[in-house]
Amino acid sequence: MIRQQAKFALQPLSAALALALGAAAPPAWAQTAPPPEAPASAPANAPAGKPATPPQRPAQRPAEAKPAQGQQQQQLQRVEIEGNANDDGKRRASTAAKIIIGREEIERYGDNSLGEVLKRLPGVTTGGRPGRGGDVRMRGMGGGYTQILVNGERMPPGFALDQLPPEQVERIEIMRAPTAEHGARAIAGTINVVLREALQKRLNEVRLAVAEEKGRLRPNASWTRNDKLNDNGGAYNITINAHQGDNIDDVAVRATTRDLKTGAESVQTTTGFHENKRRALNMNARLQWKLEDGGSLSIQPFLVSSKGNGFNHSEQNPGINYNSVDTQSNNEFTMARVNAQWTNRLGPETRLELRGGVGRGDNQSHSFRQEYVKGVNTPTRVQDDKSDSDNHSWSLNTKLSHQMLPSEHSLVSGLEAEGQKQSSTRVCQENGLACRGVLEFGDVFEASTLRTAAYIQDEWNPSKQWSAYAGLRWEGIESKSTAANYSVNNKSSVMTPLFHAVWKPDEKSRDQVRMSLTRSYRSPQLQDLVARPSVNSQYPTGANTANYADRAGNPNLKPELANGLDLAFERYLSKGGILSVNVFSRRITDLMRNVTELETVSWSNVPRWVSRPRNIGKARTQGVELEAKFRLDEFIPDAMPLQLRTNLSVFHSSVDGIPGPNNKLDQQPKGVANFGVDYRLRGAPVTLGASINYTPANQIQQSVLTAATTTKKRVLDAFALWNVNQQVGVRLSATNLSPLDYANGSVINTGDQLITTQSAGRTFTQWQARLEIRI
Repeated sequence: MIRQQAKFALQPLSAALALALGAAAPPAWAQTAPPPEAPASAPANAPAGKPATPPQRPAQRPAEAKPAQGQQQQQLQRVEIEGNANDDGKRRASTAAKIIIGREEIERYGDNSLGEVLKRLPGVTTGGRPGRGGDVRMRGMGGGYTQILVNGERMPPGFALDQLPPEQVERIEIMRAPTAEHGARAIAGTINVVLREALQKRLNEVRLAVAEEKGRLRPNASWTRNDKLNDNGGAYNITINAHQGDNIDDVAVRATTRDLKTGAESVQTTTGFHENKRRALNMNARLQWKLEDGGSLSIQPFLVSSKGNGFNHSEQNPGINYNSVDTQSNNEFTMARVNAQWTNRLGPETRLELRGGVGRGDNQSHSFRQEYVKGVNTPTRVQDDKSDSDNHSWSLNTKLSHQMLPSEHSLVSGLEAEGQKQSSTRVCQENGLACRGVLEFGDVFEASTLRTAAYIQDEWNPSKQWSAYAGLRWEGIESKSTAANYSVNNKSSVMTPLFHAVWKPDEKSRDQVRMSLTRSYRSPQLQDLVARPSVNSQYPTGANTANYADRAGNPNLKPELANGLDLAFERYLSKGGILSVNVFSRRITDLMRNVTELETVSWSNVPRWVSRPRNIGKARTQGVELEAKFRLDEFIPDAMPLQLRTNLSVFHSSVDGIPGPNNKLDQQPKGVANFGVDYRLRGAPVTLGASINYTPANQIQQSVLTAATTTKKRVLDAFALWNVNQQVGVRLSATNLSPLDYANGSVINTGDQLITTQSAGRTFTQWQARLEIRI
């Protein structure tokens, strides 16, 4: 029964030990026969990095006496472990480095967000407060370096991975290096989230959960149904999830300004709270049919709808323009998309695939801000800000796959086109008059992007010990933005050669070495290209300060380019699991970074401090990623059959033109570590587990003037699962069991002043109970 549980981690120092032990482990330790070797090359109908065939099952044990009833159930549970082994089998067979996370691992802790699931994976870090998910980053690199896909498609502006509940996800694919088919906008890597799929296996599952944090309840309900459409191979899946979030956070900010000429200091404190309520409905479905000519057709609708409202209250001492402020806000986001995919066999070794989709997103927000001075009951300044943004998107992809026999070359070529158009209307009034910035640029804004791409790739096996992949991708992006007084066009194109190889010391070996030489890039986000400013509400008129800078885009931004090298050693264990070491390096040119400078601007009659993105030069980053997941008795024969999973990643980077020692890539910590263990009780259908995620404190010199700091993050999670019977399970989980205060700050040196700002807040434990029913 223990075999059904996924492998967890060992503490960071144990990773290196486990690797050493694995290298020295004699074959006699294996208690089951090793699975046959999975082919490293992919057939013509599989995308780059996909396995040629599903991994084969391990050899069966010799026949034994007929087991008792409880032992029969134990054997049935072992069927599920082969599904997990299949994930590792796909990883092993892929020529391009890939990690695959299936349903069992996604749902183990009962996480409410994908960010909480992803934080436990090698090299992945998340922003935001502990236990709340947040933006997802690979190898510690900030926004835009990690390519985020849903079913292989980029999502429109306003969408975040945390808007997807884990119940909707079939698997998560982590690709450490880019491939021609999935795109090269992935300097750090790619995360592809695959939504629930239509399977031949029938499933009717209901999940009811309630979470609690600081006395606030968060109910969650989901329903998943898999079934056949007909007897000719047609199938469907539908998953619906509804959840509500309710939280309150306290805020404490301390800003110290020191005059570098006189040494005089002034301190300003801001205290308050932020309350937020959010309700969301998510739905995705997949309908697929097998066609008479051997092809297939699938349709995949996808809907995300959320509504939230918040209230902020803060007080300043001493006050600048005001002593206290109240802000009420409302936000509604709706996104609907339909994708379709048609495949047809043109011959025994040739397949044509067409994929297309259309979507629309609508984001409406409204904030009402009132500022007060001490002793006055009526607001001295009122800002009413409404915005409505519509996004229309479409995509069309065609792919031709051809298997060349007997040479075992798998050729794939494709053409892609993708367009987005965003129309925004903003109505902003300050004490009954139009807000500054809106006067200059108007209240109507339009932007569009058109991306086209062409690629070709070849995957083949030069010998039984080698697998190789070579690809070439061209991608062009054109963006346009228009407002009242300006119209800006931006064009860029990138050619990216890609090469991957896998070498096995012996054709039947469980060890293999990976190598990748790639070129990737990071394109500017649309909002980074738009020159339209956002005026800081602390200083809406006159001169502002560097720590309360306005924000604006830069139409002249160029994409970053990166040349990359990846080397990895992997050992796949006989009882399932893996030991691996991965080393990576990236050399980046035209690095983009937000820079704060004093500018003469059109929206003010005095110079203002403005933060806008700029290309500032070159950077380098490298790192080591260690991973070990295994059963403890794989290495210690008499040990308890604990499932262990550990990973440790260490990062280093430097940016030219910025003084050290902390001149690193934005938001990149020194490393991240995970350790976890779970165990199924003997004689009881109960599984217990726990994991800890740790990210050290960090300081980054962002520019000559500014530096940013964050405190350490330590998130301890635990769960208990009771399988009442084969149809009913009860899962209890806790997130952030050892809460730490979370803080971030900044240091700005203007030459005349040194401004140090620190923002801190408490975090809390989140408890959850979930009932899982299979009907």
